[in-house]
Amino acid sequence: MTILEDSTVACCSPLSESELSEAEAREAASIFGALADPVRLRMLSLIAAEPEVCSCALEGPLEKSQPTISHHTRILAEAGLIEGEKRGRWMWWHVVPSQLNQAARILKV
Repeated sequence: MTILEDSTVACCSPLSESELSEAEAREAASIFGALADPVRLRMLSLIAAEPEVCSCALEGPLEKSQPTISHHTRILAEAGLIEGEKRGRWMWWHVVPSQLNQAARILKV
């Protein structure tokens, strides 16, 4: 585990600096596994482009049904990449910047 300059704890050092522990590799694999699907990657980009996005607004751009949207948002949420809040009938999603930063930090050369 690495301590950043601003005293926050980072999961992992860049691959070029040190080996990942087993726990760090599992956490990173969860993130990268969630990002390995083209629909989820597009979905994450749509959510990241706005402060928050309603699930209902993802159906059209992704050309997917609501059950498929729910499946993919669940996977992104389980990986910690997005968080949601239920409002009435719909979920409203936003990205978790620290998880995106963690993925970038691991790949940093």
